[in-house]
Amino acid sequence: MFTEAVRGDTSILLNEDNFGTEDKRSLQGEISHALADVRVHVCVCVCVCVCIISDVSVFFLQALGSMYFIHKTLKNIYQYDFNDTAHHFLVIHSYLSSLQFKWSRKGFMRTRWLIHNQGVDLVNIHLFHDASNLIACNSSPSVYSGNRKNALRYVINRISDSRFTALPFFLFGDFNFRLDTLSVVEHLSIETEMQTVKKDSTNEVEKIICEEKDSTHQLVLHIEEKLFEYLHEAFFREDNGKALLKYDKEVQAFCDIIREVDITFPPSYPYSEDHNQPTRYMNTRCPAWCDRILMSHTADDLIHWSDDDEEEEKSVVYNTVGPNVCMGDHKPVFLFFQLKTNNH
Repeated sequence: MFTEAVRGDTSILLNEDNFGTEDKRSLQGEISHALADVRVHVCVCVCVCVCIISDVSVFFLQALGSMYFIHKTLKNIYQYDFNDTAHHFLVIHSYLSSLQFKWSRKGFMRTRWLIHNQGVDLVNIHLFHDASNLIACNSSPSVYSGNRKNALRYVINRISDSRFTALPFFLFGDFNFRLDTLSVVEHLSIETEMQTVKKDSTNEVEKIICEEKDSTHQLVLHIEEKLFEYLHEAFFREDNGKALLKYDKEVQAFCDIIREVDITFPPSYPYSEDHNQPTRYMNTRCPAWCDRILMSHTADDLIHWSDDDEEEEKSVVYNTVGPNVCMGDHKPVFLFFQLKTNNH
C-alpha cells in the first residue's frame, strides 16, 4: 500500500510497509490537515513524471511535473492555455523549457492562472546540485553556485519576456541553493588543524580532514566528494539554523526581481531517510535550504500582510511540513497566505 506525500521538489510515493503505525498516522495527519483546511483554496504538489523513451534525440524532456489541488468552494478559477492564448476552465497545459547544460537535465514548468480575475504564474523549478563537496570548497562562490545563478536568470528572463503578458509569479521547488561552502568550512574548522589528502596518481584532493589541536586529535570535520561529516551535527538545527543564514547568499543576486518571506525553519536538506531519525541530517552534504518559495515583487503585493506583527505570523506562514516525520532527504516547504484578487 502506498500513500502520496508532498515534498519540496516532488510528490513522492512512500511505501507504508517501511513505516510504523505512528509514522503512518503522523505523515497522513500532516497532509490531511493541510488539504482539509477550508482556508486552503489552492494547494500545489510538485511531482516526478517518469518517461521511458527510446529516442535519445529527445534529451530535452524533463522529469518534472505539477499537481494542483483546488478547494471545491473556489469557483472562479481558470488556467491559461499557452497554445490557444486564452483562459479556459481548468484546461491543463504547462509551458516547459529545458536548461541547456550538457552535464545535467533540469528545467522548469510554468502554469498561468486566473483566480477571481487576478492573473498569476506558478512556476515549478529544479536547478543543478553540487556534484562534489570538494569542488564546492574550492571557491566562494562555488562554480555550482554560478551555474545556478545563470540558470535562474534564464528562467526569470523566460517568464518575463514579451512573448506573453508579464504577470506576478511564484517560483517554487528544489533550487538546490547551497550555503557558501568554503565560508562554512572555514567557520567550522576555525579551531582545528586542517589537512588535505591528495591522490598519488593525479595529485587531486581526495579528502579534507579537520582535527582538534589538542592531544586527542578528535576528528571534527571530514569532507570527501560525497561526504560531509561534522562532529556536532546538531549545530545545523540549533535555533533553526539561524547562525547559517549569513552563508545563504544565492538569492541575494536577484533581490531586485524576487523576494522571499524570512526563513525561520532549519535547512531543508539532506535529512536522514531512516524513519527512526526524522530530524537528523545525513552526512552526504552540508545542510542547506535547497527547497524554497520565491516570488516577484508584484506577487508580494498580492499577499495580505497584517499591520499587527502577531497577526502577521498567523496570516503568512513559511515553514516545513513534517518536521518530526521522515519525509525523505528533503523536507517539504510551504507558504500559506491570503491572496488579494480583483474581487476581494
